[in-house]
Amino acid sequence: MKTLQYLFSLVLVIAGILLLAEPSHAAVVGAPGFVPTRFAVTDAGTAGKPDVVLIPGLSSSKAVWDGEVKLLAPNYRLHVVQIGGFAGAPAGANATGEMLPGIVDELHQYIIGAKMHPAVMGHSLGGLLALMLADKHPEDVRRMVIVDSLPFYSVLFKPDATVETARPMASMLKTQIAAMPADQYAAMAPTGAKGMVNNPDAQKLVAEWVIASDRAAFTEAMYEDMLTDVRADLATIKTPTLMLYPYDPTSQGADPAKVDGLYQGAYAAMPNAKLVRVDGSKHFIMYDQPEKLDAAVEGFLK
Repeated sequence: MKTLQYLFSLVLVIAGILLLAEPSHAAVVGAPGFVPTRFAVTDAGTAGKPDVVLIPGLSSSKAVWDGEVKLLAPNYRLHVVQIGGFAGAPAGANATGEMLPGIVDELHQYIIGAKMHPAVMGHSLGGLLALMLADKHPEDVRRMVIVDSLPFYSVLFKPDATVETARPMASMLKTQIAAMPADQYAAMAPTGAKGMVNNPDAQKLVAEWVIASDRAAFTEAMYEDMLTDVRADLATIKTPTLMLYPYDPTSQGADPAKVDGLYQGAYAAMPNAKLVRVDGSKHFIMYDQPEKLDAAVEGFLK
């Protein structure tokens, strides 16, 4: 099977080279009594309606959720997260040190401060953050939508990977990508974007977001994602979950059953997870198959 285009396809492209490489009505807010330092939140949708928190992936802008914001705004109050350091946003507390556990802790504080019990939607790295939140604070998450994420990303490099066996590659990539000259890094972004999305306009957006991201935040988030393994906790995560994963024969091979096996096997221990394959899409399902994503999300949240 060809290498699956998932999560950080850009990282896979870079690894190969190295080893040879918002809606106008919305306002930025913080929950009462709590001001996050690792992300900003755009408050959109309709006050008084059920809450939905939307988290973008590695290097992505909150604009990745614009389609879902338009879809859900009449019937939900939306909290659209922009992670610091991604897509030109100030890095804030994400500029140095460990990143993902801090984001999860601040998401918890934000939810508690807003006195809500939301559905949480996450794409890619955002999906992992949603899983981590539901694992550590199950009372925070009413429902969960995960768009193309795995509970342990490094199995894409090696199916029997463990945190310890993945650590050398994660460390090497972090060091080498951080040291890469800006022009070389920027030149790789369009190639990586093509591996993650078919839509030509979206390819440009994704590449722009990668280039605009803070390099330290990008490499730290990538490193931590490669070494975060929540598989052992899946059986205890009882949050009703919709997990959407893509299938594109040009990047994932001619046999969709192999793709099904990867994702369904990864989430088999999670008791209330419903997995749905979205054909004709790469990693950014919201750009390659927006109607299918809309229908699945709207039906699940209802």
